[in-house]
Amino acid sequence: MPVEVRMAELFDAEFNLSDHPLDEKGLAGAVSDSDVLVPTLGDRISAKVISAGGNRLRLIANFGVGIDHIDLESARARGIIVTNTPGALTEDTADLAMTLVLSIARRFSEGEAMLRRGEWKGWAPTDLLGRSLTGKALGVVGMGRIGQALARRARACGLSIHYHNRGRLPEPVEKSLDARYWPKLDDMMPKIDILSINCPATPETHHLIEERRLSLMKGDAFLINTARGDIVDQDALIAALERGTIAGAGMDVYVGEPHVDARLLKLGNVRLLPHMGSATLETRTAMGEKVITNITALARGEDPPDRC
Repeated sequence: MPVEVRMAELFDAEFNLSDHPLDEKGLAGAVSDSDVLVPTLGDRISAKVISAGGNRLRLIANFGVGIDHIDLESARARGIIVTNTPGALTEDTADLAMTLVLSIARRFSEGEAMLRRGEWKGWAPTDLLGRSLTGKALGVVGMGRIGQALARRARACGLSIHYHNRGRLPEPVEKSLDARYWPKLDDMMPKIDILSINCPATPETHHLIEERRLSLMKGDAFLINTARGDIVDQDALIAALERGTIAGAGMDVYVGEPHVDARLLKLGNVRLLPHMGSATLETRTAMGEKVITNITALARGEDPPDRC
């Protein structure tokens, strides 16, 4: 990637060239003689890894927005700064979320699969009937950058916008999205046709969407998750999909990645992607540039701009 070339030019950098995450032992070895660690989503930065940095490790410059794979408490206790890359992946992740909405509602993936299998017999009046988006309601949980970007796309497809957030958006932003704020998530759940998860993974959002809340959804509603797997109780979601108490789901994130529950793979009313929300050359390069900016700021004695 171009950003690795830039890092090599600017810093005394060592790279994990395997494109696979290091285990705890490998990470501990990497930080033992480093001032800065640049982990990705698959690298679990535990207290043990952080302590291996001794007094030298000063910055964990995460390559990504989510930081739930980093033991923030341990980092802060040792005075280590943690940064991320906000904003860089907003538009591409919103594109992917909207793709999942369209795919699951209109059954596009099913249609392509049927055609590739050679089973298409021509146009038929009741073949692969999906659901129109026009006039339907989208509920966004977590109306940050990505949630708002998704809302803009959804409005263009004729969806009305509803959202639940820790706090209400400023009035001009809310008006620009023509979005209705629901202070209580439970009140929003029965009113929407599509639920999109766009909030960060925190102790407070763990299993935010569980059996009881899933039961509040309409029987013909869809769930979209492009945030983190454990925000949704996966067992409860699978049970709802198997029983047909919700119509379907579109997912780009999973519990225990890269493992994907075999039950999900068997379900015909689920669209599954391999955590590729930010997977464009432009976005991954922009993420890397943010990492470089944060490292450069630290080297200059400045506060990194994307400090968590």
